[in-house]
Amino acid sequence: MNDFDESKFRRLDGGLLLVFRELLRTGRAARAAERLGLSQPAISHALGRLRDLFDDPLFIRRPHGFEPTRRALELGPQVDALIALAGAAMSPDAAFDPMRSRRVFRIAAPEFVTALIGAELILGLKQAAPGVTFTVGHSDEAEVLRALKSGEIDFALGRFGAARPGYVVEPLFEDAYCVVARRGHPEVAGAIDEAAWRRIGHVYAWNAAETGPDVESDASVAMVAAVPQWLNVLMLVAATDAIGTVPRRLAERHADRLGLQVVDTPFPPWAIAVSVMRRSGAADPGAAWFLEQVRAAATA
Repeated sequence: MNDFDESKFRRLDGGLLLVFRELLRTGRAARAAERLGLSQPAISHALGRLRDLFDDPLFIRRPHGFEPTRRALELGPQVDALIALAGAAMSPDAAFDPMRSRRVFRIAAPEFVTALIGAELILGLKQAAPGVTFTVGHSDEAEVLRALKSGEIDFALGRFGAARPGYVVEPLFEDAYCVVARRGHPEVAGAIDEAAWRRIGHVYAWNAAETGPDVESDASVAMVAAVPQWLNVLMLVAATDAIGTVPRRLAERHADRLGLQVVDTPFPPWAIAVSVMRRSGAADPGAAWFLEQVRAAATA
């Protein structure tokens, strides 16, 4: 390290790193001030020091809040790592204590995954970590990568493509599509052939954050509606003579409650592989513990 670098290093303190992280996560000075217990002028002063240290604007004020520059996005994972290392150095024997933690975990997941594991996760946390809560956002893959990089979320669940440098993708669970129809449907009674599957009107779930087979693109499949979530599909199918082609585990979870019959597709079903994506090299015992709770909920 040369003299110039040492000079900058002496001017950098942990408080500045915390301000940087909160501005990157929230994009708002007021939110950062509230979370850190500081005044907004103190946040502005810290931002000025950060800009001087890194020789970059870092955050550009916009009508909706602060927008990070490319340099700020690049620094995000490094700042998170520095904070984590500093915490480990100051508390070498400390570990995440679920029973005492009040942490809010933030994840991204498709609606059908949240609907499948959410209740089991809440019940598990009530016993193992009564003070822990979680929030779930629903984003496409590009937004997930941005949120992981900036530290806005702890990890993401979904159907992802190939892993990218700097990220780890691990399997969570597998599923496949099935057909749902209301019990007492005039044309579906425990089975359906392909001709009927194509002829009977479908309710289809369409959302940019969902990936997978798109039956709407096949003109030979009759469609009556496209809605944004799979639970909408189940409820509409339960009240009409339409059918839906949906993830089986989700359908089976809600079939009795909604009065649905779950039948095999009249062709080899499309597979669904749900994975976990997280940043590589990020040491976070709390997030690792919470991921294990998610895994347990997914296999319950």
